[in-house]
Amino acid sequence: MNVDDILSNPDEHVRFAAYLDKLEHVADPDEVDLVSRVLTDRDQTMAQSAVLRHLDRRAANLYPGPAYDEWAQTMTQATIDRPFLTQRLREWSLFHAITLELPWQPDDLLASSNWLQLKTAAGTNTVAVELLAEVGRTKRIRNTARIGLTHHGE
Repeated sequence: MNVDDILSNPDEHVRFAAYLDKLEHVADPDEVDLVSRVLTDRDQTMAQSAVLRHLDRRAANLYPGPAYDEWAQTMTQATIDRPFLTQRLREWSLFHAITLELPWQPDDLLASSNWLQLKTAAGTNTVAVELLAEVGRTKRIRNTARIGLTHHGE
């Protein structure tokens, strides 16, 4: 099924599943074009949800390695007019920096979403985890960070 066929299907659930399948199997050179096409869907909430899942899956695989930065820049350009998606990419880049112990700013982490704070609280960067144990946005984030500190101290 090509993207035009997907776009013409009246059932957004069918389109969503088809987009996820296409995005999961897209070749790197075709990724930007496919993301851009998916974002032309008439159901913007569904289209952005499919792209978000794709970005999360790809970022989770790429963030520890050298290909991450170029990929994130490319995807940011592809999603530049979608604030939620560009924000998620910024947060993946912050997670990338924190996890690899590259330079990062504590204020950026404290201003980030609950999603990133919780993901970071469960991570291995002691400075970030200690910060979130003290002043994470929610009780769940603070508790996750405290538990992480206990386990790292063993």
